[in-house]
Amino acid sequence: MSRASLYWAAPLCLLCLASLLIGARPLQWTALWHGSSDAWLTLSASRLPRLAALLVTGAGLAVCGVILQQIVRNRFVEPATTGGLDAAKLGILVALGSLPSAGLGVRMLGALLFCLLSSLLFVALVRRLPARQAALVPVIGLMYGGVLSALAEFYAYRHNMLQSMQGWLLGDFSKVVQGSYEVVYVTLPIVGLTYLFAQRFTVASLGEGMATSLGLNYPATVALGLLLVAVTVSATVISVGAIPFVGLVIPNLIALRYGDHLRRSLAPVALAGALLLLACDILGRVLIYPFEIPIGLTVGVVGGVLFLGLLLWERR
Repeated sequence: MSRASLYWAAPLCLLCLASLLIGARPLQWTALWHGSSDAWLTLSASRLPRLAALLVTGAGLAVCGVILQQIVRNRFVEPATTGGLDAAKLGILVALGSLPSAGLGVRMLGALLFCLLSSLLFVALVRRLPARQAALVPVIGLMYGGVLSALAEFYAYRHNMLQSMQGWLLGDFSKVVQGSYEVVYVTLPIVGLTYLFAQRFTVASLGEGMATSLGLNYPATVALGLLLVAVTVSATVISVGAIPFVGLVIPNLIALRYGDHLRRSLAPVALAGALLLLACDILGRVLIYPFEIPIGLTVGVVGGVLFLGLLLWERR
């Protein structure tokens, strides 16, 4: 492991330990030592699955932000600002409306298809913008996501699914238990593939003309990147809900120190994404203990503050 990875791994390990200790039901390590069945059940069925889901989701969302920023060539995009999260919710609703008894695989496929198609359309839209109007990219993304969100709410209203849709509006790890979150593990090979194709994504960030002149199959690289993002986003929305800002803040923070070359910065991005999500989850669990604030709210506040600080720092 590189020194850059160790820099982020040390605080991550401390937060992992804190996450295992914090909960509405106190976990006694002495009970674990003496083999208490209740203590081991709490640890294995709730605390460890929740910790694993947090780490994998944080790393995956941060990597998604990097991929989108390389493809679109804009630092202010992520799944929440390109319509990806809203498209995934719409895809799940359409799958449930068409097949009320749809299982996890059908819902995952619906979210994947809608997220991929919406990402392709978004990239096609922003490529028509002149280079001097790059600041409009996140604005277009927010408007685009708003349209998709409105369509999702209208569809849910027409099919009497508004109440069930509320569970996807804010990310929440409180319901993560053994047997209900494992689909999020699909993010792990996504991170591996991103590292494998890191050089291609870095070249793609130079633009289609330059990348093609360097021998890169630009359309195939863009399609691969959007597919990786769509798989990660759909798995995240299905398992824990929509979580903003991770893919926006973390890549920008890491780029300040490690630059834009993905082979060098991807591992710190993944670790820092997991660190941010874990810290926000712990914060949400201790602020009104023994009750819990959904992580979508804590990430929104913390991520917004961090992003504002980044803007002020760059201006300075």
